[in-house]
Amino acid sequence: MNGKRRQRHLRAALGHPRPRAPRIRPGAPPGTLAPTESARPGRVSVMSFTRSRLEEHAAVSIDEALDHVGAGAVSWIDIDGVGDARIFARLGERLGLHPLALEDVLTVVHRPKVERYEKHLFIVMRMVRLAPADAGLAPGPPEVRDEQVSLFLGPDWLVTVQEGTADAFDGVREAIRHARGRTREAGPDHLAYLVLDAVVDAYFPVLDALAERMQELEEAAIAAPTEETLVGLQRLRHDLLALRRAVWPMREEVTVLQREDTPLVTAETRVFLRDVYDHAIQALELLESLRETSVAVMEVYLSMQNQRLNGVMKVLTVISTVFIPLTFIASIYGMNFAYMPELRHPAAYPAVLGFMGLVAAGMVLYFKRRGWW
Repeated sequence: MNGKRRQRHLRAALGHPRPRAPRIRPGAPPGTLAPTESARPGRVSVMSFTRSRLEEHAAVSIDEALDHVGAGAVSWIDIDGVGDARIFARLGERLGLHPLALEDVLTVVHRPKVERYEKHLFIVMRMVRLAPADAGLAPGPPEVRDEQVSLFLGPDWLVTVQEGTADAFDGVREAIRHARGRTREAGPDHLAYLVLDAVVDAYFPVLDALAERMQELEEAAIAAPTEETLVGLQRLRHDLLALRRAVWPMREEVTVLQREDTPLVTAETRVFLRDVYDHAIQALELLESLRETSVAVMEVYLSMQNQRLNGVMKVLTVISTVFIPLTFIASIYGMNFAYMPELRHPAAYPAVLGFMGLVAAGMVLYFKRRGWW
């Protein structure tokens, strides 16, 4: 493989940055709802439940979903996709959502945060998942993709907005359907806790997969380091950095929810939020451990490459050193002097070759006895 082809191969193996939706156009009025053309249109589903009753509807209009709000039950509206601004405009009108919060939902590039408004809480999280590498790239392990999940918490309703196709809420839906624990007895703040817990729990399968990749790369770095090993290490470090951007702020986010003085989050739910905080800390500690290990593996790779280079240089140095006296002997008998008695002797040629061989063998033996080779 020539130099240009190798560069193209390595560039493809590293992958391409995932295109993100641009921010609101500079100069646009605050609260502008302008989703990008590449965003998927929203798919709305709703669950409305009490202790004894459950209604669940998928693929409904936003008005049909909003009809379940305020009917003496907890209503959970889930919107999958941010490509239809009319859905969010209608949500804002009906539930009194702040236009700046709705704008943040559509830009999908925000750091996890918690914001308190007069009638609701607004929460932004990062969902992470493993996805196959983009088509056209060199074959390799799955990539870490992060997607924004937005959450609006009101007095008797919860609205979740998912940017992409990753959905970690199936377990929450099953818990509601089977009335597990306090899911049908508590209010929407407990439901918000379940959603937060699902997002944090989704970090651990990704961390486990990255840990396995780390172990494979470490073994490759020690046994047979190649350019593909270096590319794999660099991709892994990029994935760890993407995961860190999602995990690190979650600790602060849960802390804010625990300390926020709002009637929307009950004291009992704050106790459950401690568990989410513990899981976020655990995920963060695992992530930091992997990042430190990635640095150590990179150092091992460089050390093995240096050791390999030193071995090559040692062999070349020994060969060069052995040939120095042989070159000296050959240069003496290569001089064009008329009176050199050895040149006319019948055994001069084999005698000089034998002497040169003895010199070379003696030097190699000396190097080996000294441990230089």
